[in-house]
Amino acid sequence: MAGLWAPLLVVSVAVVGLAWDTDSQGVPAVSGRCTIADSALTVTTEQAANAATIAAVARSRGLPERATVIALATAQQESRIRNLAYGDRDSLGLFQQRPSQGWGTEEQVQDPVYSAGKFLDGLVEVAGWDSGRLTEVAQAVQRSGFPEAYQQHEGMAQTLASALLADSPARLSCTFSPADASGPLDARAAAVADVVRAEAGPPTVLEGGSVSVAGTGWPEATWAVAHAERLQLTQVRFADWTWNPDGGWAQTGEDAGALLLQLAV
Repeated sequence: MAGLWAPLLVVSVAVVGLAWDTDSQGVPAVSGRCTIADSALTVTTEQAANAATIAAVARSRGLPERATVIALATAQQESRIRNLAYGDRDSLGLFQQRPSQGWGTEEQVQDPVYSAGKFLDGLVEVAGWDSGRLTEVAQAVQRSGFPEAYQQHEGMAQTLASALLADSPARLSCTFSPADASGPLDARAAAVADVVRAEAGPPTVLEGGSVSVAGTGWPEATWAVAHAERLQLTQVRFADWTWNPDGGWAQTGEDAGALLLQLAV
């Protein structure tokens, strides 16, 4: 995903999710919520993080925004954009993909990067996918017993995709109560760097629990905020903007010169 955006990003660690009809049976409550600028849409930090991963995978492949919209609407119908460890028969993960039907192993289909990639592999094979009716395109990939169900989520998916992929500042913001940091700081920073490398760009671990990300833009900064609770980030800085889990985004007038993520210490 590096090379798709130009500036450098630095992130501090935390995680979040989506807030409508979460169907929370068997799923722990999440502490935070994410909002979209100029929209009534609210999502949990868990859902926001998964949605940001889907958007990052689609963008890394050079796919247009429509691919992310279709993928998000599909994941909303299948799992409420949660990485489920259960489902109908052997269905698992964000897209409820079935290992018995050739989607991958149980471990693979519960990896959001892998599962999003497999959905997109199928999507681009559908003739006219980028201009066809969303529910018909999604059904061609998913082969669901409820083929019309995807259509109801198009508006939500469009709003969320536009925020995640926007090149403008502070389109998505998340708030949550940071947990007490646990584990050695160096090990946590290395773990964050691994996630960043897979989804956002080449990371550099700095002293004091910071990670900077090369070749980034606002989509990566938004990705970092969406993943902040999960990664235990306490601050994200990009351009002359700073985000934290208490106050959200604020313009500082001081250019950070990179995307910078700060872990809880």
